[in-house]
Amino acid sequence: MSETAMTAANDAATLIRPEIKALPKVLLHDHLDGGLRPATIVELAEENGYEDLPTTDPEALGKWFREAADSGSLERYLETFDHSVAVMQTAGALRRVASEAAQELAEDGVVYAEIRYAPEQHLEGGLTLEQVVEAVNEGFREGERASGNRIVVRALLTAMRHAAKSTEIAQLAVRYRDQGVAGFDIAGAEAGFPPTRHLDAFEYLQRENAHFTIHAGEAFGLPSIWEAIQWCGAERLGHGVRIMDDISTDEAGAEQLGRLAAYVRDRRIPLEMCPSSNLQTGAANSIAAHPITHLKDLRYRVTINTDNRLMSGTSMSKEMQLLVDEAGWTVDDLRWATINAMKSAFLPFDERLAIIDDVIKPGYSR
Repeated sequence: MSETAMTAANDAATLIRPEIKALPKVLLHDHLDGGLRPATIVELAEENGYEDLPTTDPEALGKWFREAADSGSLERYLETFDHSVAVMQTAGALRRVASEAAQELAEDGVVYAEIRYAPEQHLEGGLTLEQVVEAVNEGFREGERASGNRIVVRALLTAMRHAAKSTEIAQLAVRYRDQGVAGFDIAGAEAGFPPTRHLDAFEYLQRENAHFTIHAGEAFGLPSIWEAIQWCGAERLGHGVRIMDDISTDEAGAEQLGRLAAYVRDRRIPLEMCPSSNLQTGAANSIAAHPITHLKDLRYRVTINTDNRLMSGTSMSKEMQLLVDEAGWTVDDLRWATINAMKSAFLPFDERLAIIDDVIKPGYSR
């Protein structure tokens, strides 16, 4: 990774202007186990007898997570989750982490969030899959109340693409869809684990009229995106930065969209883009050169997201500020991307419309 990219991804001193923080925000791609407070990790580790943390100083631990994630490798980036997941193995820990996530996002101006996690990763303490989901749901409701109901939080249940529980997790998402679970996702290393390995799960979700997104086009290229959309039926793409591989410029300087790139734009398939995270995993070289701006200019349905707030040392306000400072975005651009995100949320149409008309548009007008 370039020095410029590393600085953009990790500069905790990025000045967040008050007007940016005050803007209503919508977050579609945020991992629960990637957003813990360092102090919470230290306290939960002590409570549960976990002794493998690299340090028990919260400030130093936060720095360690950011630096360990700055490898330029998605696989190395994913290894940092070993510690955060390790302290999320009891119902109490899951409730606390979920509640704190909701409160932290509300404080940052997020009015709607879909937070994803993999229930299968939280069974080492003896919990069942159902107990995991119920504990996280309770935590989100607690966090909503604690923030004065300034935020609406929904869960996305994730299956790990290298494992074999995707159909079981999909069934879990359908079972709890009226209790705060908005949809389904698969995550993990893309290379060698194509989304079609989980085709049974996606076909089941489609029969059940359930929503799902798929991590695709981050560390792997166009075949990952093509399979996610055309074989599996993904409604949204997690990241999707590699769609740029199907966009070229002719001799006259005009943009030429390949068949897949054109299809994604024509069908208004939302791209859950995570600028700072992509710098860390090597999917982009700088905020200024991140594909999100080029795709915005081409009128793709791009959305701004955090991915993993702990590992990237970021927030929605910081992602927006970086785009303004380094990629020339305007407040109108931020408003457009925010409405894109709300339109793309796995929430009933009337609820989406109410948040757009009653919260987002008035917030940006102010």
